[in-house]
Amino acid sequence: MRFTAMNRGRRGKLAMATAALGIGLLSVTGCGYINPQQTSEQYSPSDGTSTEIGALRLRNMIVISQGEDKPGRVVGAVYNSSSNDVKLTIKGAGGSQVQVPVKKNSYTLLNDSTDEAILSTAGAMPGSVVEVTITEDGTNQSAQFKVPVMDGTIADYKQYLPTPSPTASPSGTATATPTPSTTTTP
Repeated sequence: MRFTAMNRGRRGKLAMATAALGIGLLSVTGCGYINPQQTSEQYSPSDGTSTEIGALRLRNMIVISQGEDKPGRVVGAVYNSSSNDVKLTIKGAGGSQVQVPVKKNSYTLLNDSTDEAILSTAGAMPGSVVEVTITEDGTNQSAQFKVPVMDGTIADYKQYLPTPSPTASPSGTATATPTPSTTTTP
């Protein structure tokens, strides 16, 4: 085999080509270097908010209500990564609160598949946010976070509006009795 030595001219051209290629690659990938990637940042991609307390992770939390002084239903998901069953307490405005049981290494979806989690008072008008306090039972951990209040304007949320509790009916029952009719014959 025969090797030929590179002369200075060829080495210079190779160095310039390598530098040009490097600058070209930097200009193409420079946007990703300067601007942060949205996929690497944690955010709530929906109407609800998210937070964590101890082994519990609350995702897409919303209060659905018809008004500030009306009952509000809490909707979202609660994940429990601990090896113990946990009860989450959500305290809203005016002393209203609700407890949500979550099995160990499992989750609870606060939607049609579970009992309703109803706060006696939403605490804020629909379209605004309300600050709630969450507490994990068995620990002294609690946290406050803001949750949006929505109403039935969006069709998907209308089904979650709390229904008014039925009023007490009188103890007696009324039945209709037929009255005899008289007919005359000519």
